[in-house]
Amino acid sequence: MLLGCIADDFTGATDLANMLVRGGMRTVQTIGVPANGSSIDADAVVISLKSRTIPAADAIAESLAACRWLQAAGVRQFFFKYCSTFDSTERGNIGPVAQALMQHLGADLTIACPAFPENGRSVYRGYLFVGDGLLNESGMEKHPLTPMTDANLVRVLQSQTSERVGLARYDTVARGAQALRERFETLRAEGVGMAIVDALSDADLYTIGEACATMPLLTGGSGIALGLPRNFEKQGLLRDPGSASTLPRIDGPALVISGSCSKATNAQVAEWSRNRPSLRIDPFALHRGEPVVEQAIAWIRDRIGTEPVLVYATSTPEEVAAVQKALGIEAAGSLIENALAAIAATLVGDGVRKLICAGGETSGAVVKALDIRSMQVGPQIDPGVPWMVARREPSEAASTPRDSADIALALKSGNFGTTDFFAKALAMLDAR
Repeated sequence: MLLGCIADDFTGATDLANMLVRGGMRTVQTIGVPANGSSIDADAVVISLKSRTIPAADAIAESLAACRWLQAAGVRQFFFKYCSTFDSTERGNIGPVAQALMQHLGADLTIACPAFPENGRSVYRGYLFVGDGLLNESGMEKHPLTPMTDANLVRVLQSQTSERVGLARYDTVARGAQALRERFETLRAEGVGMAIVDALSDADLYTIGEACATMPLLTGGSGIALGLPRNFEKQGLLRDPGSASTLPRIDGPALVISGSCSKATNAQVAEWSRNRPSLRIDPFALHRGEPVVEQAIAWIRDRIGTEPVLVYATSTPEEVAAVQKALGIEAAGSLIENALAAIAATLVGDGVRKLICAGGETSGAVVKALDIRSMQVGPQIDPGVPWMVARREPSEAASTPRDSADIALALKSGNFGTTDFFAKALAMLDAR
């Protein structure tokens, strides 16, 4: 095993794994920290946690547990992955976790670079842009859990860590990997522990990857992983990189589940619902104790044998705010996530074998409900989102063989994917 990754949510982990597979690394994503002594045959392992919005102390503890497992597996380099919109608060969790990992690994300098140009995220002079606008003008300033009201990443990260935060500007990155390595040495001499690194294009990500080849710990969005496989390939360490994305064929009914309330997912739900079957989950009905889950399952069962269906709780920011005001932020989120996860688990038990989940929290709840422990990562659907095959081990709880059958799974971060993502993803799988 060459690269060990720790991701702070499930869809972010998938995004990262997708990037590594594109670079020729055979990659497995795990749900939580694998059991001690377990073995995984892969070039890279991405351990997905649900640590983005939990208390910082808990996020540190979980991330260090993941790091220790990866150390025991003998990985050569470590990567802490967070969202390309730097989702965090003044309390963290990016800064606290990165600092704890640095101390644990004995790293005196790491980078922080959430840039993902292919998805419109770029960093210039330390400011994070989403498309043509600053982060705090992108809609992220209204995020219900991690509102991002400042696009200056040096300032944001410095508020979360006692490490000194510096900047490697674009003019340095543009001069190549050697110039960037020299900048890192200057920052070290100045007492900087974490360096925000500018990036505007994929070429910049390859430069950053090359410059960080010997750095024990990297932090950032999945974008900077674009340049990491090449470092291992140059050393002759990758086995058969051309077949890294190969997956077994999975046949069976398909279900789309959406809990994300991002702009992109709202558009995707609207596009699907124009001429395909879809059902909206009402959070207020759930709160009143109405049999929403049972009714949804019955509705899906009537249709799932003939065509894919969508069940969703996706809403506009105004609708989300109204629900959160009435029910509370955490209560509303848990209510919806648990309902969608219960629907998914029941339908997979019925024989659904192709499952798309939109939204990080929703994806986390669904994979937990399905007791999925690891996934083999395959070909990309859209930037940041691959198809995967979830390996489900037989258990005493499995009432039929199909309860433990493998599932084709796509976990989509809320803001990712084209408007026709759901239909495109299923068509891609059927064409294989």
